[in-house]
Amino acid sequence: MRVGLIGIGKLGTAMMKHWSDSNQTVAVYHPDKLKAEKFVQHYQHGQVLMEKDLLNLDILVLALPAKEVIPFIEQFIAKEIGTSSMHVVNMATTLYTKEVKHKFPHLSIYGVKFMGHSRELLERGNGLFIAESPLPSSIQKIFQFLGEIKQDSEERLVQVNKLATYHAVKTALDIEREFTKKELDIKYVERALTSIAPEVLRSYSEGTLGHFGREVAAELQRERRSILDRT
Repeated sequence: MRVGLIGIGKLGTAMMKHWSDSNQTVAVYHPDKLKAEKFVQHYQHGQVLMEKDLLNLDILVLALPAKEVIPFIEQFIAKEIGTSSMHVVNMATTLYTKEVKHKFPHLSIYGVKFMGHSRELLERGNGLFIAESPLPSSIQKIFQFLGEIKQDSEERLVQVNKLATYHAVKTALDIEREFTKKELDIKYVERALTSIAPEVLRSYSEGTLGHFGREVAAELQRERRSILDRT
């Protein structure tokens, strides 16, 4: 199966690592051939994809920013790549796949969106991907090396990302404000933001909080119940 990747940023890098580790050959295209060559040097099963070979792919994964997806596809249309039978995968979080399908109805386009942070995918694998519609078995096969695919709306993905980002940033601002109020060293603020808080959140989600963490959680739950009782 001939798979191509467009986009060698954080998400593309994370996916490429796990594809290569799983012996899945993926060819990478970049307008700057030297950048593509430098990128694939890090992956045993990576190859450089030439522009003339784009028509011969079975799957083309677009790990591009939302604003670059449609211009890239338009470039394909101008070069008659639209006549190919390949499946195009839109991974841009904020570009709904139905918009892309509406613009290019003759293309075989599917949306597969990553829910999470690319750094976590790179380091841990086992990612969560959202697809609105059932996917061809060929697309399912290449994403099984990266994690789980769940069927849900792309709007839901955006909602979850926005909600999680809002509360994460709010927590970071609260930490900065409280540490500043107590005149604590800036290095302690940095440590709280980059190490303590992220690991506490991870432990909470995994149910592995230590004794102190469990005590804090219990105290917060009592405070929450008290507030609810008063209201």
